[in-house]
Amino acid sequence: MLPKYKRILLKLSGESLSSERAEPFDPQIIEQYARDIKAITELGVQVALVIGGGNIYRGLNENETGIERAHGDYMGMLATMINGMALQAMLEKIGVNTRLQSAIKMEQVAEPYIRRRAMRHLEKGRVVIFGAGTGNPYFTTDTAGSLRAVEIGADVILKGTRVDGIYTADPEKDPTAVKYQTITFQECITKGLKVMDMTAFTLCMENKLPIIVFDMNKTGNLMSVVTGNKVGTLVS
Repeated sequence: MLPKYKRILLKLSGESLSSERAEPFDPQIIEQYARDIKAITELGVQVALVIGGGNIYRGLNENETGIERAHGDYMGMLATMINGMALQAMLEKIGVNTRLQSAIKMEQVAEPYIRRRAMRHLEKGRVVIFGAGTGNPYFTTDTAGSLRAVEIGADVILKGTRVDGIYTADPEKDPTAVKYQTITFQECITKGLKVMDMTAFTLCMENKLPIIVFDMNKTGNLMSVVTGNKVGTLVS
C-alpha cells in the first residue's frame, strides 16, 4: 500500500480528545489516535500535528469572565501544550518517536519552534507536534495549523473532526444536510461553510494547500485518507 501524501499536517480539535466517559482526556480516544498515526508513519508518511485546547480552556466572553481576550488566548496556548504532551506520551508509549515544539519558550517540556529543525525531525521519521498556536493572541489553532503546514511544505492538511466531511448544513442538527465529496475554496466562501476560520482558510487558498475534512474517530479513516481513498471532503 503506497501513501498518496508524503508529508501531512493533521489538525485535531481539543474537544476531540474528551468524551462523556472522560474529561478533559479520554485515554481510549488518545490511544486510538496514536495507533492510527503510528500506522501511517509505518508507510513512510511524515506527520506533523496541531491540536487545539478547547477541552481544557476555550476563549470565553470577556464581559462574562473578566479575562481580556489576549490573556485568555495565552491560557488557550498553554492548554494546547497539555494536549500535545498527552498525545506525545501515548505515541512514545507505543513506540513512535516524537518531538514537541512550542511557539512559546518552555525549555523544560518542549523544544522551541524552529522550522528547519522541525523539517529535519520529519525527515528522520519523527512525529512533530506543534504546540502553543502561533505564539500570538488573536490567532486560532486552525491558523497555526495552516501556517505550520505551509512553512514545512506539507502536501495536505487533514482536519480530523467528529463529522465525516463538509455538509450543506450541520448534520447533527439538520437530517436533510447533504455531504460534499469535493468542493472548491471559493464555493466554501460563497456558501458560508465554516471549514476553518477565515484567516486559516485564506492562507490555505493562497498557497494552494488542499484540506481534507474527515471523521478521525473512526479507526482506519486516517489510513484511508493518506492512501487516497475517498473519505471525507476534499477542499481544493
